[in-house]
Amino acid sequence: MKRFDVTALGELLIDFTESGLSPQGNLLLEANPGGAPCNVLAMLARLGRKTAFIGKVGDDALGRQLKQVVEEAGIDTANLLLDRKVHTTLAFVHKKPDGDRDFSFYRDPGADMMLREDEVRESIIADSRIFHFGSLSLTHAGVRAATKKALDLAKTHGCLISFDPNLREPLWNSLEEAHEQIAYGMQMCDVMKISDNEVQWFTEKEDFDEGIATLFDRYPVRLILLSKGKDGSSAYYRGKRVDADAFLQKNTIETTGAGDTFCACVLNYLLDHPLSELDPEGLGEMLRFANAAAALITTRKGALRVMPEKQEIEALLASR
Repeated sequence: MKRFDVTALGELLIDFTESGLSPQGNLLLEANPGGAPCNVLAMLARLGRKTAFIGKVGDDALGRQLKQVVEEAGIDTANLLLDRKVHTTLAFVHKKPDGDRDFSFYRDPGADMMLREDEVRESIIADSRIFHFGSLSLTHAGVRAATKKALDLAKTHGCLISFDPNLREPLWNSLEEAHEQIAYGMQMCDVMKISDNEVQWFTEKEDFDEGIATLFDRYPVRLILLSKGKDGSSAYYRGKRVDADAFLQKNTIETTGAGDTFCACVLNYLLDHPLSELDPEGLGEMLRFANAAAALITTRKGALRVMPEKQEIEALLASR
């Protein structure tokens, strides 16, 4: 028995999201705790899983607040470090009319980039069943080395490895570099969650099935989850595809955290069902649960602090 169900490494930051206008007509911003890997862990913790986070924030007011929020979510922070020289990373989320988002980052540098490979605790990874990461910890040399060390440790200690490319173009020196590093992530993972626009960009295939087939041909990934927003999601496994419709909500506010919530629910399912023994019926149930949870998070501002309860997800499933 391992102590942690899922350990994740990556960014922990403040998402400044739009929150109306002041009486003077100025845009108001709400400081929401965020960062894709920690969002995943927060949803897993809400489902009763034991989780741990590896990363770095600034030793400033926002960084200390983030550490407290993560601890309140039930996530182990023994390997969450505070940097005295570099401030906590900030992201400004701009909502488009269709509900999608643009991001502006204050990360040149940001504290999450400062994690060093000698700061990654082997004991935490060794005591984990699943190791999860994204591409933002591959954007710069220092944190990239830390991520690669963590992945080597995860391989050594028999962790199932999960990857979310989560492309954020402004954070890369070039899309060529992004492609190279995301390819490395795909080479290392067993399970991957990827969005519709990401698979088209990465494979240069407009047809999703063709794009996913290309990924299976090139990389040893065993299960690929394709998120398609309002068009639902698909699971690709052993040459078959399973689809599930989205749970569209009339009171959707924004899509921040939807993919992370979805990813967490997939990992929650895999903790109970061996990757070698999945079947189409079970994958369909997994996708429906994950889609329902993702739909609920779109009705709330932020993600990390407002993940849905299992009972809420089950109630939405029962209503359809």
